[in-house]
This record gives sequence, structure tokens and C-alpha cells, in this order.
Amino acid sequence: MAQLELNVALRERVGKGGARSARRDGLVPGIVYGPHIEPCTINVKPKELKAAISGEAGWNTLLTLVGDGPFSGLQAIVKDMQIDAIRRNVTHVDLQAVDTTKLASFMVPVLPVGKSVGEKEGGNLEVIRKELEVICLPTAVPSAIEINVETLAIGDVVHIDDVVVPEGVELPHDVNFTVMTVVGYKGSDDDEEEEVEEEVAAEAAE
Repeated sequence: MAQLELNVALRERVGKGGARSARRDGLVPGIVYGPHIEPCTINVKPKELKAAISGEAGWNTLLTLVGDGPFSGLQAIVKDMQIDAIRRNVTHVDLQAVDTTKLASFMVPVLPVGKSVGEKEGGNLEVIRKELEVICLPTAVPSAIEINVETLAIGDVVHIDDVVVPEGVELPHDVNFTVMTVVGYKGSDDDEEEEVEEEVAAEAAE
């Protein structure tokens, strides 16, 4: 897992007023919480925050917090960000401190690898689950869950039970749901394609 340092400043003024003041100063207000620390308000420079999560690991990048405060030296991940709908700048960030010796839950993007047989025949690859929950140590979070799709024909389905993950990583689930499938174009007479689409729709309804 990618690991970087992030400079963080303690923000003593809490509430909406303190957050607005931070934004006026060109900073991103936020909060740090988690094990071994009482929640505390912080400010982060937007360019440094963007750089910290711009790698392959994204929000799952393990950040060592640096600064004058109780969070200094702790390792954390970005748990949530609020983004302005118009300007697209970050208006608030939640940093969750993690214990690198204990298992935790993370959301990891799904990455199809290769081009399927079905796509070459005119079909479409549909990724039903763009992210999957994994349970592992914070230091072992994969940047993506890669699924080789080269052998998939039209009508083929990849279920969660078919997904292979690295050693030390688990995929918690109670239902063998669909992760991705290859379907033909609309109006196809392929009965198998129709069955797949019905299956996906039924899972979505559940």
C-alpha cells in the first residue's frame, strides 16, 4: 500500500465559523478521529491533500500525519470528502486514524484487465460493482482488484465468488452477487444475454 506524509495544522476554532475562516484562507478544514485519539479539527493545504491521494491507491493511501497536535505521527486514510458542486474544490475532509496492526474494512476499485471475447464480437462489458469491500491490514490494501476478462463471452458473468484477491485480503459477502458481465447490443436475439440482464436486475432490486 502507498504511504505518504501529510502536513496537518490543528484548528482551534471549531464549528462552521472556523471552517469558513479556513476556506477564506485557502485551506481545507477537516477532522481527525479514530483509535488512540480524541476527534480534533484540522486544516490542510488543498494542493498537498490532492497530491497525497492522487496516486493509484487514492483515498486508501496510508498517510502519516505531520504537525503540531495530538495527531502527529499517526497514520490515517481519507474517509470522506465534501466537494463543491460548482467549483469542484474540496470543502471538508475526514481523516480516520488507523491501527496498522488490526484488520479493517476498505473500499477498493474494480479494474477489468484485457478485452473480452464478447467485446470483440460486438458485446459490451458492464461493471456492475465499481468498488468492492475488502478486509485486511491497513498496510495491505490493494490499489485495485484486478479481474482478467479476456475469456468472457457474451452472457458470461463474474460473481464475487469468482474474484481472486491477494493473500491477506478477504472479500466479505453473504450473497454471491454479480461483479461484472458481458452483454450483447440491445435487440439481440441471444436468450442467454436476456437471462443475464434479468439476473442483474433482480440483484439490484434486492
